[in-house]
Amino acid sequence: MSQRIVVDPITRIEGHLRMEVELDETQTITKAYSSGTMVRGIEIILKGRDPREAWAFAQRACGVCTTVHAIASIRAVEDALGIRIPKAANIIRNMIIAQQYVHDHVMHFYHLHALDFVDVVSALAADPKKTADIQQSISTWPLSSAPYFADVQKKVKVIVDSGQLSLFTNAYWGHPAYKLPPEVNLLAVAHYLEALDWQSQVTKIHTIFGGKNPHPNFVVGGVPLPIDMDGDQSLNAEKLSVIADSIRKMNDFVDQVYIPDLLAVAPFYLDYAAVGEGLGNFLTWGEFPAGDINDTSKYLVPRALILNRDVKNVIVPDPRDFEKMKEFIAHSWYSYARGDKAGLAPWNGETSFNFTGPQPPFEQLNVEGKYSWLKAPRWNETPMEVGPLARVLAMYAVGHPQTVALVNAVLDKLKAPVSALFSTLGRTAARGIETKVISDMLPVYFDELTSEIKAGRTETFNGEKWEPSTWPHQTRGFGFIEAPRGALGHWVVIVGGKIKNYQMVVPTTWNASPRDHKDQPGAYEAALVGTRMARPDQPLEILRTIHSFDPCMACAIHMIDAQGRSLGEVGTGFNVICRS
Repeated sequence: MSQRIVVDPITRIEGHLRMEVELDETQTITKAYSSGTMVRGIEIILKGRDPREAWAFAQRACGVCTTVHAIASIRAVEDALGIRIPKAANIIRNMIIAQQYVHDHVMHFYHLHALDFVDVVSALAADPKKTADIQQSISTWPLSSAPYFADVQKKVKVIVDSGQLSLFTNAYWGHPAYKLPPEVNLLAVAHYLEALDWQSQVTKIHTIFGGKNPHPNFVVGGVPLPIDMDGDQSLNAEKLSVIADSIRKMNDFVDQVYIPDLLAVAPFYLDYAAVGEGLGNFLTWGEFPAGDINDTSKYLVPRALILNRDVKNVIVPDPRDFEKMKEFIAHSWYSYARGDKAGLAPWNGETSFNFTGPQPPFEQLNVEGKYSWLKAPRWNETPMEVGPLARVLAMYAVGHPQTVALVNAVLDKLKAPVSALFSTLGRTAARGIETKVISDMLPVYFDELTSEIKAGRTETFNGEKWEPSTWPHQTRGFGFIEAPRGALGHWVVIVGGKIKNYQMVVPTTWNASPRDHKDQPGAYEAALVGTRMARPDQPLEILRTIHSFDPCMACAIHMIDAQGRSLGEVGTGFNVICRS
């Protein structure tokens, strides 16, 4: 007899995600269902607005992703209006995006994903001297003494003894799937706490270029910060010095803490190199243009489509292809004028609510009908995985030298085959590899910017087509960004100087989508199938694979109501329900 497991909400993610799985008699997952449980509305809010201000609304889809929707939005409007930005502005945007990658990936590893593999309570049994020896053997990080780790251990003991685990709540301490020795657990917990402080240092690039973090300021046509070495309210020598110091601190933490920790933890969980693949299909829109944004051949991250694991056959997808880029709603709480089986290209997309299912809280999803507020984006009616693994595979496939070297080095250290990339462990390793590549690009972009300044090329804004009187009556544009979580696209239709239609297809919409009109599962749903659970009432295995994608449900569902109404409350703890 099959058993149904419900985890609602999945915690240590952004937003609210419900996962339901069916188990066979061996406690192996045979089917999985992903449900976003909050309604979307930003696309409706944007209709009728000035497209130059769309970024400010779109950016508020999420506070974790912060910059990514703004950049996708301004690129969409610039594409529609034929605006090309100055070179210095492009470099600054690349630096903003690169900082977001490094910040987001480190935060994800320690604060969202690590507790799936690190047993905090076990750290209390560690020998601080042995932990110090491990630290000193894997890097030159200065916080490496036995007294330092003993002090961390005392802090954790106070928290545990209080019975209130605070930021370590909602995990299954003592679960048999935890495999790290106490000393490695203590090492990871110490770096978890250090990463909290580190975040305050790395946001300075955003606060200088955009005025604040989260949600920096942006502008269609470039960036809002002028360059003037003698100005107080501009990018000057003092601010460049702060940026250089921030980059150094980012790279030090990546090189001496994050990557060594990743390689220290991974050997204990090599079984996850055969768990959690799912689709085998990968999509990237590309990122970090070297100059003309229309020249995708000069992107650091290529625009790429990989099908059935075939990294020798990289396809360049066209996001403007009406026949291939579509969203479906057969199992989504939306309605299309043409019916539930139809697929719509984003420029023709509709965001029309049709919630006819049971009102939450419900015991189980109606998986035969509609069960999610996420649509099901598909490329040529094929589900795709997006994110760090997709990007690393794309860069590996096209022969990016550093990516190839890092992938091969990690596989060699773990004594793992190339097929291990297509897994939960591979997804987690790819995020680290990508972080190293992008963090190493930050000094390169910094040098490019200073070279432009020295050459007197300091323009950061192109106002040539700023006024609506210069725009065509009707136009449309595509904007993109490879957000840390994956391929993000914004499609805008502008008529008479106002937004007529706006659609956002975000990374988590791709990965967390429900089944489509062909009953094909999304990436989350496919990745869980075949996973065997040690304790179904403590679904740690589900969390490991889902967290490896780094879900961002607010982006995927855009939780804002057009009338400003309350959309309900959801608790913060796990609600695990076993059904036969």
